[in-house]
Amino acid sequence: SYGLLVQLYSLLSHRSWGMGDLGDLAELTSWAGRALGAGFVQVNPLHAAVPGAPTDPSPYRPSSRRFPDPVHLRIEDIPEYAHVADHDRLRTLGERAARLRASVLDKGALIDRDAVWELKREALELIREVPLGPGRRAAYADYLAEGGQALEDHATWCALAEAHGSDWRGWPPGLRDPRSAETARARGELMDRVDFHCRLAWLTESQLGAAQRTAREAGMPLGVVHDLAVGVHPEGADAWAQQAYFAAGMSVGAPPDAFNARGQDWGLPPWRPDRLAESGYAPYRQLLRALFRYAGALRIDHVMGLFRLWWVPQGHPPTEGTYVRYDAEAMLAVLVLEASRAGAVVIGEDLGTVEPGVRETLRERGVLGTSVLWFERDWEGDGRPLPPERWRADCLATATTHDLPPTASRLTGEHVELRDGLGLLTRPLDEERAEAAADTGEWLELLARLGLLHGTGGGADPLAEEAQIQAVHRYLLNTPARMVGVWLPDAVGDRRPQNLPGTWDQYPNWRLPIADGEGRVVTLEDLAASARLHALVEVLRGA
Repeated sequence: SYGLLVQLYSLLSHRSWGMGDLGDLAELTSWAGRALGAGFVQVNPLHAAVPGAPTDPSPYRPSSRRFPDPVHLRIEDIPEYAHVADHDRLRTLGERAARLRASVLDKGALIDRDAVWELKREALELIREVPLGPGRRAAYADYLAEGGQALEDHATWCALAEAHGSDWRGWPPGLRDPRSAETARARGELMDRVDFHCRLAWLTESQLGAAQRTAREAGMPLGVVHDLAVGVHPEGADAWAQQAYFAAGMSVGAPPDAFNARGQDWGLPPWRPDRLAESGYAPYRQLLRALFRYAGALRIDHVMGLFRLWWVPQGHPPTEGTYVRYDAEAMLAVLVLEASRAGAVVIGEDLGTVEPGVRETLRERGVLGTSVLWFERDWEGDGRPLPPERWRADCLATATTHDLPPTASRLTGEHVELRDGLGLLTRPLDEERAEAAADTGEWLELLARLGLLHGTGGGADPLAEEAQIQAVHRYLLNTPARMVGVWLPDAVGDRRPQNLPGTWDQYPNWRLPIADGEGRVVTLEDLAASARLHALVEVLRGA
């Protein structure tokens, strides 16, 4: 099965309000399933973000992994939208949304989540004034009952954050405890806002479910592949509601390695393995069950975290951290059980340093791995590119990811120039250029030797670049990999990474709309007319 990989926010349509939304996701899956024969669409984590401008744009530092972010809602698809009485305000909101959309599509602006959310929040406040009909009221009541304590906690945190700011650690002492009398009293006083945020979660999960149903109706065997971030923001709802399960004064990171001598501190509080075990893994089980309600498959970011995580004490560098082990047998048992109940597939992101035995254990449990072409070399032999027949079968194979350069950029070496321009290189530029050129050259040589690189010249010829990208995907299809993922920006010639690890303000991480090789924004509507995309699809379909 082959499918598309996309950061949802980056794919706008002429209906979305400044960033890709769940309506766009439903339309993409319908078109990709019916017109392209794709088996799945994988998206970035759609977890709820920590509110408050400026919003952290990274989908991997959410407020909550259990509940989705209402910024992804397609406002016009909410049934009550058609019955809003204040037509003037709706018209004004629509005009503002059109201007925001045009700023991205026509004027080169970055995606502005804060501006998008400001508009959608105003619209949602209007929509909430419309009474629910009997059927909708019953569906909402069922959702509230099913959500239980977790939903009440999430909505309470959202309401308290409106009143006291998004970092619960700075709230009045009594409100820092979700089970205190002060919090219960505040919840009662803010019940209207608590209900509002419960309503937003319901609406968002409803549209997520609709997108998955649309995908399956379009013939996709999997549908939407969702992404589970490795942790949560320390200021957010989960960190507040689940304090008993998080290790105070610790954050997750990575030890020093050949790529980063100082190690990494991701600023995400880790779950305590002892508290998880004492609870029967209740928060983990509830999290998975919630996500599998609308996922045909689930990608687990940094799946090695089910085995161990690098804990870094607050105030200390990552070099002074240590590995803390989890009960991988129990964690995997819960994961596989919930996936089996949902009839879903699990994909583990197992790139980077992986301790011996982890990949074998995952394979035995039916969890697929992730293999990226440029990293698949004979590391135990001559170090050259691995022939396709030697790839593992139990994996999602792809040419690149959101954290890596698009294939067009890698083929030309532009990714080296980008990092040099931002001062990120740790070696002389000439050395980096030479290594990148040699790496790419070895792969192109293998593609040509296998007869996968079909007839164009070399150099900077755009047709040669397109042929090389097609050859890369022919190669992926020649591996035994059970799934092949196509990075949607690769299909239209985008040259810019969505995220450049190691940067913050220097690069517009997580804020770029998909564009073609000339930098022109590519909308959802443009995909159907993209000759480059359709030529690649013909390769994927074996034509």
